Amino acid sequence: MEPQLKSHIRDWRKSKRFTQSDLAKKVGITRQSLSAIENERTIPSLKVALKLSSIFETEVNELFTLKTSE
Repeated sequence: MEPQLKSHIRDWRKSKRFTQSDLAKKVGITRQSLSAIENERTIPSLKVALKLSSIFETEVNELFTLKTSE
């Protein structure tokens, strides 16, 4: 089974008071793509993850963590 990522993007986005559209534009993706990342329906590319970490001025591992198996 492939490891799953837990996304903390929504929390970071809300703490900076960005809308999904605002953040998506800054990253260079669609609002729908950002929504899919926030809702863990897709795993972002390395490029997108690095752009997000740059925008939030934090490490990628603060934005995404591995889900523990239950």
